[in-house]
Parts: sequence; structure tokens; C-alpha cells
Amino acid sequence: MNESNPNSEVAIFAGGCFWCTEAIFTSLKGVERVLPGYIGGQKENPTYKEVCTGETGHAEAIEVIYNPSEVSYNELLEIFFATHDPTTLNRQGADVGTQYRSEIFYTNDIQKEDAQEYLDILVNENVYGKPVVTKISPATKFYVAEDYHKNYFEKNGNEQYCKMVVSPKVAKFKKEYATKLK
Repeated sequence: MNESNPNSEVAIFAGGCFWCTEAIFTSLKGVERVLPGYIGGQKENPTYKEVCTGETGHAEAIEVIYNPSEVSYNELLEIFFATHDPTTLNRQGADVGTQYRSEIFYTNDIQKEDAQEYLDILVNENVYGKPVVTKISPATKFYVAEDYHKNYFEKNGNEQYCKMVVSPKVAKFKKEYATKLK
């Protein structure tokens, strides 16, 4: 729940580099705020440098604050699965390590059921032509990333990683989901 909108809900997704996922979800109608961070590990208050070692057990993730009257959790799941590769274990493109895993962290039983149902459909219909490795787990403590990660693509769009990795993903998303953009 968000102080500015008591009807807001929270969704947490790990789909590789949080610079990419943040840039995508930020532009989605009904999304009020996206925070990059870390979840699913053992260390309290991990830093980016520590998470990058793969030794803390955390995933790079985003916390999505959204208005369910404008965008549903199932629509967020659709975007999540459409904008990363859920078939590669601990990897998204050249980003390799457990911190880049595909995982949904549910915050309530309805999200758990919706995520499992959505995943079952993808698997049963063999949508990707290979096994989906996305895990569904209860949300644990979400640690907000350091300030320089927030709105990273917006602030650093000319950096090489952003040009080569983030920009093409965002452009593809905006083309395929034009009707869902702010």
C-alpha cells in the first residue's frame, strides 16, 4: 500500500538486471512507482557490490507499486514474462549469476495463485519451446538499491550497457504494448 493511494498494491519481480525491468515497468499505465532493489537472500542490507558477487543469495528485483483499478496483477505478469527470458537459469543475456534469476515474489495468496496459474499456462502450452525456470516464492525483506540505481536508464541512457541492452528492450516493449503506456 502506498501512502498517497491507499488502494495501491505491491508486486515484486526479478527478471534480470533491474535497470531493464525498472525502465519497462515505469512507463506502464497504472504503475505509480518502481524501486530497484534486492530480495531473496541471506544478508541484511546488502549492497550492489555484494549482490553482484552472487554470494548473498539476493536477486536484483523491482518493487512495483501499482493501482489495481488501472492495471491488474495478471497484466503485470504478462509484461514480466514478455520482457525477459524465463527459460535461462540464473542468466539474462550476458548477465550471469543467481542475482539475475527469474523469480516472482508474491505478497499475498492471491498473487501466489495468479502467478502459479499464469506459469502453468506458459508451461502447459509450451509457449517458449523449452522449460520455464521462473520460481514463485513468498516475498521476504525487499532492500531498496542505492540511489544511483533509481531511474538508472532515464539518467544514464547514453552509457554503453543502456544503449546495447536496456534501450532495445524498452523500445520493443513500447512498440508491442503501446496501448498500455502512460
